[in-house]
Amino acid sequence: MEQAQLYWWQKGIIYQVYPRSFQDSNADGVGDLKGILQRLNYLQWLGITAVWLSPVYPSPMADFGYDISDYKQIHPLFGTMDDFDALLQEVHKRNMKLILDLVPNHTSSEHPWFKEARSSRDSPRHNWYLWHDPQPDGSLPNNWLSVFGGSAWEWDEHTGQYYYHAFLKEQPDLNWRNPEVQEAMFDIMRFWLDKGVDGFRVDVMWHMIKDAQWRDNPPNPNYEPHMPTYNQLLPVYSTDQPEVHDIIAKMRQLLDSYDDRMMIGEIYLPIHKLVAYYGPENNGANLPFNFLLLTLPWDAVEIAAAIDEYEGALPQHAWPNWVLGNHDQPRITSKIGLDQAKIAAMLLLTLRGTPTIYYGEEIGMRDVPIPEGEVQDPQGLNMPEKNLSRDPARTPMQWDNSAHGGFSTVKPWLRLARDYTRTNVALEQDDAYSMLNFYRRLIQLRQSEPALVAGDYKPVFSNEQMIAYTRSVEGQPPLLVVLNLTHRPCYFSPANVDCSGTILLATDHGMENSAIGSCISLGGDEGYIIRLQKAPHS
Repeated sequence: MEQAQLYWWQKGIIYQVYPRSFQDSNADGVGDLKGILQRLNYLQWLGITAVWLSPVYPSPMADFGYDISDYKQIHPLFGTMDDFDALLQEVHKRNMKLILDLVPNHTSSEHPWFKEARSSRDSPRHNWYLWHDPQPDGSLPNNWLSVFGGSAWEWDEHTGQYYYHAFLKEQPDLNWRNPEVQEAMFDIMRFWLDKGVDGFRVDVMWHMIKDAQWRDNPPNPNYEPHMPTYNQLLPVYSTDQPEVHDIIAKMRQLLDSYDDRMMIGEIYLPIHKLVAYYGPENNGANLPFNFLLLTLPWDAVEIAAAIDEYEGALPQHAWPNWVLGNHDQPRITSKIGLDQAKIAAMLLLTLRGTPTIYYGEEIGMRDVPIPEGEVQDPQGLNMPEKNLSRDPARTPMQWDNSAHGGFSTVKPWLRLARDYTRTNVALEQDDAYSMLNFYRRLIQLRQSEPALVAGDYKPVFSNEQMIAYTRSVEGQPPLLVVLNLTHRPCYFSPANVDCSGTILLATDHGMENSAIGSCISLGGDEGYIIRLQKAPHS
């Protein structure tokens, strides 16, 4: 595919901002919209082309903004609608795009819709949510579990019914089989699209439709005690129902009625189910998030096989994407170490498709231990013995070595990493060998090489230590990416590839621009991007 034919979301780099933790502009210890605006120049310097904001809507904050009480306003904690409009204008002024988080599966229990719904069984909005009578013996409607622990059913005394909540009881699920709910959410989408928002990241897209018969979920034969209690059952009836694709197609149709907009879907499913979310006619999510690099063991054989399985499963004309981290998962640096995190970055930014970077990955931020008395995340509070809090991956961005890391002038809502005085943007910008400058060089190379933006992907070799593949466009020498996913040296001299060429980028900055012969010796945690002298044999 020619680079000129690509949409912005195909040739760009998405950066997730968790607003609470990016930059505080008004000294309340919580990040805000004005703070994000202050840091746009940094994102532009880094080479980011699209910013995805986690929710900034009014919310009681039971789940830190994913429990929305008004979809058409801004939470005062983050600023005003004027602040949002100013941010959108400044993003666009820099030729960047703004993607909003949309949470259509559930509202806050404080949303006027739910207050009205629970006021009476006869309320016009009662059927906007998922209500169910107790079973004849008085027990729960079925065995479905909440992602955050316990039953997914909450008793409502006033109506004498249970309502369903896939997450917290303060997050009742909407009834997406009801056309009125669909139209209300489409109206919300239009509100933000009319403002000029460039797209949505749709929260828990695969949860939106549930089994119409309310059948029990079966036990999970692979459940182990260290796992979240939600994993005790396989959610085969409470998620990923066939009718969800009709809803997604309607959302996409609405987006396509505007110019140059897009939709990302949050979906945690196996590859063959994930790719269905592109839609039967490529009329579903533009980018169903691919979390393979987040969820797989860091093993060269498994990752190489998964890359090929994903490439092979993609429908015709579907555009791939890759992610290393987000606000719900441990940081990549804490999972595989700082040195391997460079290899992960090379995968993210050289595999075919759109990469999404989670704030702080580019400076090597790690999960921060949060003492018991300071835990904020409901997932951590509800299952304290399982160490499942998401707080460690949500700590404030480390900008400099001043008090509070340049994030705020007061104590932040979550504590900073102990090493923030040594791991921060200001220090790393001045260090040619830093993680930040490595990311920046990698982004610059990716954006300047047609082969990395839009070229073909072809696996070359993998074993228990390394992965090698090429990216190529017609008429140019291919790029060979060689990555050592272990800490030990490995060697690469395949019969079918002449590796002679020039190293364009390496984990060891000093190796760049040097020539390389037909046999490559990689140190532990080392990776190269090589411009080959000639194409590999087929």
